[in-house]
Amino acid sequence: MRAFQQVDVFTQEAGLGNPVAVVLDGEGLSDAQMAGFARWTNLSETTFVLPAVAPEADYRVRIFTPSQELPFAGHPTLGTCHALLEAGRVSRSEGLVQECEAGLIPIRVETDGALVFAAPPAKTSACSRTAEELAALLGGGSVANPLLIDVGPRWLTLRLTEPGDMDRIQPDYPAIAEATRSSGWDGITAYAISSEGGVEVRSFAPADGIDEDPVCGSGNAAVGHHLRATGAESLTGESYVARQGRFLQRDGRIRVRIADRVEVGGHCISVIVGSVAI
Repeated sequence: MRAFQQVDVFTQEAGLGNPVAVVLDGEGLSDAQMAGFARWTNLSETTFVLPAVAPEADYRVRIFTPSQELPFAGHPTLGTCHALLEAGRVSRSEGLVQECEAGLIPIRVETDGALVFAAPPAKTSACSRTAEELAALLGGGSVANPLLIDVGPRWLTLRLTEPGDMDRIQPDYPAIAEATRSSGWDGITAYAISSEGGVEVRSFAPADGIDEDPVCGSGNAAVGHHLRATGAESLTGESYVARQGRFLQRDGRIRVRIADRVEVGGHCISVIVGSVAI
């Protein structure tokens, strides 16, 4: 039996935010066993905690969707750290360092208990699809400044510019899946900025078996980089709180600070604590 938690991330209320499954004793599991268990949980991500290899790291994590392994993902980073802290396996006396395929991820605990990670350095490149093609994939909306932003997952990131666009779009999931496979993206993250400076985000990754990710840490990191790259940071400020998950009844809140390594954070709550036989 292996220690296990299921954690809702980017929320303080169970049943909201984005759930992640965390196996706290991943040592000795094969790649096939990890992938099989991730398919069984059928959550957007499942993580497995392993001893660190890098001397600077407190622990190592492997992250699986139901269909593939990821080098990094945001809400699994926070949920895994929360589970380890709650189980007393790491200390919150100072900053923590997570090791994953994308490198070393610094994590800190805020005074109110929220966790914050520094996202991997982003690689930004132009998108070969036109705004009109992307709007067709989303089923509407006015698309501006599409950019491919690689923060571990590779998000085609774009801004919706007209009031009501976020409520108006009707994503074509099969078409998005085909476009992501053919173009080498992991998915599409769309965001909108209200007249008051609030940010709302939606992330679509149907090629990974996730039509819409409830609340996506890496997608929000990509949005932070997109805001800076396109000059829209002036509309939100360096720090802001984003909303995601409203359309899936998983409403979450994400803290974002735009810096060289965009910081993403939020609260977590454990909803299942026990053990699993794998």
